[in-house]
Amino acid sequence: MRPRLLVIAASIALAGATIGLGAERDQRGVAGAQATPPPQVPTPCQGPQRARLRCPDLLMGTPEDMYAERTSGGRVLLRATNNVKSRGKGPVMFRGRRTGREEMSARQHIYRVNGTRLIADTGAELYFKLVPGQGHYWKFRDAASFELWSVDPEGHRLELVRRGPKVYYCLRDLFRTAPSKRSPRHRVFPGCNQDRGKQSVTLGTSTGWSDVYPSTYHEQWIDVTGLRGCFAYVHRADPKNHVWESDEGNNDSQRIVRLPWRSSKPRGCP
Repeated sequence: MRPRLLVIAASIALAGATIGLGAERDQRGVAGAQATPPPQVPTPCQGPQRARLRCPDLLMGTPEDMYAERTSGGRVLLRATNNVKSRGKGPVMFRGRRTGREEMSARQHIYRVNGTRLIADTGAELYFKLVPGQGHYWKFRDAASFELWSVDPEGHRLELVRRGPKVYYCLRDLFRTAPSKRSPRHRVFPGCNQDRGKQSVTLGTSTGWSDVYPSTYHEQWIDVTGLRGCFAYVHRADPKNHVWESDEGNNDSQRIVRLPWRSSKPRGCP
Protein backbone atom coordinates (compact mmCIF):
# COMPACT_ATOMS: atom_id res chain seq x y z
CA MET A 1 0.00 0.00 0.00
CA ARG A 2 1.30 3.47 -0.86
CA PRO A 3 2.37 5.78 2.06
CA ARG A 4 -0.45 8.30 1.37
CA LEU A 5 -3.06 5.51 1.41
CA LEU A 6 -1.64 4.28 4.70
CA VAL A 7 -2.10 7.74 6.24
CA ILE A 8 -5.70 7.99 5.03
CA ALA A 9 -6.49 4.48 6.23
CA ALA A 10 -5.03 5.28 9.65
CA SER A 11 -7.13 8.45 9.82
CA ILE A 12 -10.31 6.53 9.03
CA ALA A 13 -9.47 3.90 11.63
CA LEU A 14 -8.79 6.58 14.26
CA ALA A 15 -12.07 8.36 13.52
CA GLY A 16 -14.00 5.08 13.70
CA ALA A 17 -12.38 4.12 16.98
CA THR A 18 -13.13 7.54 18.49
CA ILE A 19 -16.82 7.44 17.62
CA GLY A 20 -17.15 3.83 18.71
CA LEU A 21 -16.14 4.59 22.30
CA GLY A 22 -19.73 5.53 23.16
CA ALA A 23 -21.06 8.00 25.71
CA GLU A 24 -18.71 9.08 28.45
CA ARG A 25 -17.73 12.16 30.44
CA ASP A 26 -14.79 14.14 29.11
CA GLN A 27 -12.14 15.98 31.13
CA ARG A 28 -14.28 19.12 31.28
CA GLY A 29 -17.26 17.34 32.73
CA VAL A 30 -19.65 17.36 29.76
CA ALA A 31 -21.97 14.38 30.02
CA GLY A 32 -22.17 12.15 26.97
CA ALA A 33 -19.25 13.87 25.21
CA GLN A 34 -15.62 13.12 24.42
CA ALA A 35 -12.61 15.07 23.21
CA THR A 36 -10.98 14.18 19.90
CA PRO A 37 -7.68 15.16 18.26
CA PRO A 38 -7.44 17.96 15.67
CA PRO A 39 -9.23 17.24 12.36
CA GLN A 40 -7.64 14.90 9.85
CA VAL A 41 -8.64 13.82 6.35
CA PRO A 42 -11.31 12.61 6.25
CA THR A 43 -13.10 13.90 9.36
CA PRO A 44 -15.67 11.68 11.09
CA CYS A 45 -18.38 13.58 9.22
CA GLN A 46 -17.13 12.06 5.95
CA GLY A 47 -15.79 8.80 7.37
CA PRO A 48 -17.44 5.40 7.67
CA GLN A 49 -19.06 6.33 11.00
CA ARG A 50 -20.84 9.43 9.68
CA ALA A 51 -24.23 7.67 9.85
CA ARG A 52 -23.96 7.82 13.66
CA LEU A 53 -23.50 11.60 13.67
CA ARG A 54 -25.81 14.53 13.08
CA CYS A 55 -23.19 16.59 11.29
CA PRO A 56 -23.86 20.17 10.19
CA ASP A 57 -23.54 21.45 6.64
CA LEU A 58 -22.69 25.08 5.86
CA LEU A 59 -23.81 26.72 2.64
CA MET A 60 -23.40 30.31 1.50
CA GLY A 61 -26.14 32.32 -0.16
CA THR A 62 -25.47 34.26 -3.35
CA PRO A 63 -24.06 37.79 -2.75
CA GLU A 64 -27.00 40.22 -2.72
CA ASP A 65 -27.82 43.95 -2.44
CA MET A 66 -24.53 44.93 -4.06
CA TYR A 67 -23.46 48.54 -4.41
CA ALA A 68 -20.22 50.52 -4.74
CA GLU A 69 -19.06 52.82 -1.95
CA ARG A 70 -16.50 55.50 -2.79
CA THR A 71 -14.40 56.53 0.19
CA SER A 72 -12.99 59.96 0.94
CA GLY A 73 -9.57 58.56 0.09
CA GLY A 74 -10.63 57.61 -3.43
CA ARG A 75 -11.05 53.87 -2.89
CA VAL A 76 -13.96 51.89 -4.38
CA LEU A 77 -15.49 49.27 -2.09
CA LEU A 78 -17.97 46.82 -3.61
CA ARG A 79 -20.36 45.83 -0.82
CA ALA A 80 -22.68 42.83 -0.56
CA THR A 81 -25.09 41.10 1.82
CA ASN A 82 -24.12 37.55 2.73
CA ASN A 83 -26.09 34.65 4.14
CA VAL A 84 -24.32 31.85 6.04
CA LYS A 85 -26.82 28.97 5.92
CA SER A 86 -26.85 26.06 8.36
CA ARG A 87 -28.18 22.90 6.77
CA GLY A 88 -27.50 19.23 7.40
CA LYS A 89 -28.70 16.94 10.19
CA GLY A 90 -27.45 18.93 13.17
CA PRO A 91 -26.46 22.45 14.23
CA VAL A 92 -23.12 24.18 13.85
CA MET A 93 -22.11 24.50 17.51
CA PHE A 94 -18.89 25.66 19.20
CA ARG A 95 -17.98 26.28 22.82
CA GLY A 96 -15.09 28.61 23.53
CA ARG A 97 -12.89 28.83 26.61
CA ARG A 98 -10.65 31.76 27.51
CA THR A 99 -7.02 31.53 26.41
CA GLY A 100 -6.05 35.22 26.39
CA ARG A 101 -7.25 38.74 27.07
CA GLU A 102 -9.43 38.85 23.94
CA GLU A 103 -9.36 35.30 22.60
CA MET A 104 -10.72 31.83 23.24
CA SER A 105 -10.04 28.40 21.83
CA ALA A 106 -13.23 26.71 20.62
CA ARG A 107 -14.25 23.08 20.24
CA GLN A 108 -17.03 21.83 18.02
CA HIS A 109 -19.95 19.89 19.48
CA ILE A 110 -21.55 17.35 17.13
CA TYR A 111 -24.63 15.41 18.20
CA ARG A 112 -24.78 11.68 17.73
CA VAL A 113 -28.02 9.97 16.72
CA ASN A 114 -28.24 8.53 20.25
CA GLY A 115 -28.27 12.01 21.79
CA THR A 116 -24.69 12.08 23.08
CA ARG A 117 -22.10 14.46 21.68
CA LEU A 118 -18.71 14.26 20.02
CA ILE A 119 -16.41 17.14 21.01
CA ALA A 120 -13.77 17.98 18.40
CA ASP A 121 -10.72 20.22 18.57
CA THR A 122 -10.76 21.61 15.02
CA GLY A 123 -8.42 24.57 15.55
CA ALA A 124 -11.29 27.07 15.83
CA GLU A 125 -10.80 30.34 17.71
CA LEU A 126 -13.05 33.12 19.03
CA TYR A 127 -12.01 36.75 19.37
CA PHE A 128 -13.48 39.80 21.08
CA LYS A 129 -14.05 41.71 17.85
CA LEU A 130 -14.73 45.46 17.74
CA VAL A 131 -17.58 46.63 15.50
CA PRO A 132 -17.46 50.45 15.26
CA GLY A 133 -20.54 52.09 16.72
CA GLN A 134 -21.72 48.85 18.37
CA GLY A 135 -18.95 47.66 20.67
CA HIS A 136 -17.13 44.35 21.05
CA TYR A 137 -18.52 40.86 20.40
CA TRP A 138 -17.19 37.34 20.89
CA LYS A 139 -17.03 36.09 17.29
CA PHE A 140 -15.83 33.06 15.36
CA ARG A 141 -12.67 33.74 13.37
CA ASP A 142 -12.52 32.58 9.72
CA ALA A 143 -16.19 31.62 9.59
CA ALA A 144 -16.35 32.98 6.03
CA SER A 145 -14.46 35.06 3.49
CA PHE A 146 -15.04 37.54 0.65
CA GLU A 147 -13.06 36.80 -2.54
CA LEU A 148 -12.79 38.32 -6.01
CA TRP A 149 -11.67 36.02 -8.85
CA SER A 150 -10.79 36.65 -12.46
CA VAL A 151 -12.81 34.51 -14.89
CA ASP A 152 -12.38 33.07 -18.38
CA PRO A 153 -14.86 33.72 -21.24
CA GLU A 154 -17.06 30.86 -19.99
CA GLY A 155 -17.17 32.23 -16.45
CA HIS A 156 -14.81 29.70 -14.84
CA ARG A 157 -12.64 31.09 -12.04
CA LEU A 158 -8.97 31.60 -12.90
CA GLU A 159 -7.05 33.49 -10.20
CA LEU A 160 -7.81 35.04 -6.83
CA VAL A 161 -7.45 38.80 -7.30
CA ARG A 162 -8.61 40.43 -4.04
CA ARG A 163 -9.88 39.49 -0.58
CA GLY A 164 -12.23 41.40 1.69
CA PRO A 165 -11.51 42.05 5.40
CA LYS A 166 -14.61 40.27 6.75
CA VAL A 167 -13.72 36.99 8.54
CA TYR A 168 -15.46 37.28 11.95
CA TYR A 169 -19.04 36.03 12.43
CA CYS A 170 -21.42 35.39 15.30
CA LEU A 171 -22.81 32.05 14.11
CA ARG A 172 -26.27 32.89 15.48
CA ASP A 173 -29.88 32.00 14.74
CA LEU A 174 -31.03 35.17 12.99
CA PHE A 175 -33.53 34.03 10.34
CA ARG A 176 -35.24 30.67 9.86
CA THR A 177 -34.61 30.34 6.13
CA ALA A 178 -35.38 26.63 5.56
CA PRO A 179 -38.13 25.34 7.90
CA SER A 180 -38.24 21.57 8.36
CA LYS A 181 -38.80 18.91 11.01
CA ARG A 182 -35.12 19.16 11.93
CA SER A 183 -35.24 22.95 12.21
CA PRO A 184 -36.29 24.40 15.60
CA ARG A 185 -39.13 26.89 15.36
CA HIS A 186 -37.53 29.29 17.82
CA ARG A 187 -34.00 30.61 18.20
CA VAL A 188 -31.60 28.35 20.06
CA PHE A 189 -28.40 30.36 19.55
CA PRO A 190 -28.72 34.11 20.29
CA GLY A 191 -26.55 36.99 19.09
CA CYS A 192 -22.89 37.29 20.07
CA ASN A 193 -22.02 37.82 23.71
CA GLN A 194 -20.58 41.27 24.53
CA ASP A 195 -19.21 40.53 28.02
CA ARG A 196 -15.43 41.01 27.99
CA GLY A 197 -15.15 39.15 31.29
CA LYS A 198 -16.71 35.90 30.04
CA GLN A 199 -14.57 32.81 30.56
CA SER A 200 -16.60 30.69 28.13
CA VAL A 201 -19.25 31.26 25.47
CA THR A 202 -21.34 29.15 23.07
CA LEU A 203 -21.86 30.07 19.42
CA GLY A 204 -23.93 28.24 16.85
CA THR A 205 -26.53 28.18 14.09
CA SER A 206 -29.40 25.69 14.13
CA THR A 207 -30.36 23.56 11.16
CA GLY A 208 -32.59 25.57 8.82
CA TRP A 209 -31.42 28.92 10.21
CA SER A 210 -29.06 31.56 8.81
CA ASP A 211 -26.62 34.16 10.09
CA VAL A 212 -27.16 37.11 7.73
CA TYR A 213 -25.20 40.37 7.47
CA PRO A 214 -26.42 43.28 5.31
CA SER A 215 -24.21 44.97 2.74
CA THR A 216 -24.08 48.08 4.94
CA TYR A 217 -22.51 46.18 7.86
CA HIS A 218 -18.91 46.61 9.01
CA GLU A 219 -16.33 45.14 6.57
CA GLN A 220 -18.92 43.73 4.12
CA TRP A 221 -16.85 44.67 1.08
CA ILE A 222 -14.00 43.99 -1.32
CA ASP A 223 -11.74 46.81 -2.47
CA VAL A 224 -12.13 46.86 -6.29
CA THR A 225 -10.24 50.10 -6.94
CA GLY A 226 -8.65 50.19 -10.39
CA LEU A 227 -10.03 46.87 -11.61
CA ARG A 228 -11.63 46.47 -15.03
CA GLY A 229 -13.40 43.54 -16.66
CA CYS A 230 -15.51 40.60 -15.52
CA PHE A 231 -14.97 38.94 -12.14
CA ALA A 232 -16.57 36.41 -9.81
CA TYR A 233 -17.55 37.95 -6.47
CA VAL A 234 -17.39 34.93 -4.15
CA HIS A 235 -18.69 34.33 -0.62
CA ARG A 236 -17.09 31.28 0.99
CA ALA A 237 -18.08 29.63 4.28
CA ASP A 238 -15.42 28.10 6.55
CA PRO A 239 -12.38 28.83 4.33
CA LYS A 240 -9.93 27.35 6.89
CA ASN A 241 -11.97 24.14 7.43
CA HIS A 242 -12.44 24.66 11.16
CA VAL A 243 -16.00 23.28 10.95
CA TRP A 244 -16.47 19.54 10.50
CA GLU A 245 -19.28 19.15 7.96
CA SER A 246 -21.13 16.42 6.08
CA ASP A 247 -20.28 18.13 2.76
CA GLU A 248 -17.16 20.26 2.30
CA GLY A 249 -17.78 20.89 -1.39
CA ASN A 250 -20.77 23.24 -1.23
CA ASN A 251 -19.40 26.11 0.88
CA ASP A 252 -19.19 28.89 -1.70
CA SER A 253 -21.45 30.89 -4.00
CA GLN A 254 -20.76 33.68 -6.47
CA ARG A 255 -22.12 36.51 -8.55
CA ILE A 256 -20.48 37.62 -11.80
CA VAL A 257 -19.80 41.38 -11.82
CA ARG A 258 -18.36 43.86 -14.28
CA LEU A 259 -15.90 46.49 -13.05
CA PRO A 260 -15.88 49.45 -12.82
CA TRP A 261 -19.24 48.87 -11.11
CA ARG A 262 -22.27 50.38 -12.81
CA SER A 263 -25.19 48.11 -11.95
CA SER A 264 -26.08 44.58 -10.88
CA LYS A 265 -26.37 43.54 -14.55
CA PRO A 266 -22.86 42.60 -15.78
CA ARG A 267 -23.33 43.34 -19.50
CA GLY A 268 -20.93 41.47 -21.71
CA CYS A 269 -19.86 39.05 -18.98
CA PRO A 270 -20.44 35.27 -18.97
